[in-house]
Amino acid sequence: MDVARGTRVTPGAPTAPARMLASFTAAAGDGVRGVAIRTGSMAVAAVLAALVHRAHDPGILCPLRRFTGVPCPLCGGTTVFMELGAAHPVRAVLANPFALAGALGLATAPLGIGHRWWAIESRARAALLGVVVVLSWLWQLARFGLLQW
Repeated sequence: MDVARGTRVTPGAPTAPARMLASFTAAAGDGVRGVAIRTGSMAVAAVLAALVHRAHDPGILCPLRRFTGVPCPLCGGTTVFMELGAAHPVRAVLANPFALAGALGLATAPLGIGHRWWAIESRARAALLGVVVVLSWLWQLARFGLLQW
């Protein structure tokens, strides 16, 4: 029973916000419409995050980098979205091209790219992700001057 309203609630029945979110996420899986929804959501989030960041810079978010000074392979991922939201695409690419490529992959997955990814054998996917993580870490180490070429 919903005490505040004095009505019965069916256990497991989705609420109105849950139904709305479910329809939104289901639509985000459909072709060009899905890409538009995903890309639009990412763009709005990036712009809002950049505006908040402009008003309040939280400093270094990566715990590994904060405590050791060494960046992790995912360092620069937040910076990618901050820079894109501030309309600096070149800075975004320089922050972490691998995070940007991953975001583009997620945004365009409804066009069929997602099906191609899952069609790859799991060992090959794991190996590919491992290579990307190593390359991303090398990029970050070079970016912060900890790796000299």
